Amino acid sequence: GASIEVISQTRSTYRKLIDKVHGIFVRHIEKSGWPISGRLSNADVFDKLVAPKLLESGRRVAYLLIDAMRYELGVELAKHLNEAGQIDVQMACAQMPTVTPVGMATLLPGAGQNLKIMNKDNQLLVVFGDQPLATVAQRMDVLRKKYGQRFAEMELVRFVRDHPKIENTVELLVIRSNDMDNDFEANPEAAPGLISRTFQKIRSAIYKLRDLGFQDVIIATDHGFFLNTAIEPGDVCAKPSGKWINVHERTLLGDGVGDTSNLVLPSEMLGIRGEFSQVAIPRALVAYRAGQWYFHGGLSLQEAIVPVIAVKIRAAEIGIGSKLSVMLNYKRGSKKITTRLPVIEVEAGASDLFAQETELLIEAYDVKGHVVGEAKPGGPVNPATRIIMLKPGDTIPITLKMDMDFEGKFVVKALDPITQTAMGKPLELETDYTV
Repeated sequence: GASIEVISQTRSTYRKLIDKVHGIFVRHIEKSGWPISGRLSNADVFDKLVAPKLLESGRRVAYLLIDAMRYELGVELAKHLNEAGQIDVQMACAQMPTVTPVGMATLLPGAGQNLKIMNKDNQLLVVFGDQPLATVAQRMDVLRKKYGQRFAEMELVRFVRDHPKIENTVELLVIRSNDMDNDFEANPEAAPGLISRTFQKIRSAIYKLRDLGFQDVIIATDHGFFLNTAIEPGDVCAKPSGKWINVHERTLLGDGVGDTSNLVLPSEMLGIRGEFSQVAIPRALVAYRAGQWYFHGGLSLQEAIVPVIAVKIRAAEIGIGSKLSVMLNYKRGSKKITTRLPVIEVEAGASDLFAQETELLIEAYDVKGHVVGEAKPGGPVNPATRIIMLKPGDTIPITLKMDMDFEGKFVVKALDPITQTAMGKPLELETDYTV
């Protein structure tokens, strides 16, 4: 309908604008190189922002490593964290090539001096000093060797969901998430709608960190990304002549000659140290393979300008207000849904006289605990966070948007967005789609 035309026109207009901006950016890179002189580089984030805090005995710092967070997403995330404490967002230059094994290694201590990119069997290999860093475990070992019992690490989803014990000796806690990158790689069309899930987990994590006595959080990312929603048949770049290793279809490492479609520069001009003498990148905002909706690995504002968010956690406020108790109903007790957009009735009953307006999330979970549906944005549902504000005595209809590929038994839960605990009895339902 008309909305599809508006979306298509908006994407096309954005693409034309970004093509012009990218052309200017590439010409700047050709003259001045990368990273940008005088700006923070990801390779210095740990040494400049994390390490100084750890010099103070007893100070607890959390270092959140979030895969694939564009600068604009960082700005949006910061808005959702405002009430948690003092927030500072700054830009940083990601390390080339903008892929996870390189980017995450860059966020380690001493990366500016120790990181090299080597050629192993015609594959890119990140080396830290003389230690190969091919896996998450190897990257975490760098921190473990440096900080010993002061260090611990885990995945974001586990930290938020499982309430793991953090030893009192831990003063540097690394929390990792690659959910956004995985979602975009698997289904770039649907992934933007899932970003709020990661944001919600980060928000919950910060409140948990506060309760564990952490004073500071630094949120960093390995790279950004470009989403080519206005993809055209000619959106592909032919490789320049030479001997190259292809990195994620956006960067070539090796030796060769530039042409009208490719910018070829000495590796050191793009901040790459190691065995490769030259780097090639497409001059246009396209990949070396056709049909790429979602990509990173190359050099563009979208892929290589990333956010660094510092949170100075505010102490918890003591209040007399208590939580609401929430009741969920579907079609007067019906246990089967016949549409992927069922309307759930959410009723707020005060647990006592002091119950106040409360934030909540409505989510559907399968038997394995995976999210298979969430509140559809609009009306009382905040489109950015999916949070609903509920007052004592309110009864409101909430449309649940079920995942297209899910069928079977599930439960709908009303959750506290911060603690992720249930605010009432879950509603047990089952799909019964006719098509």
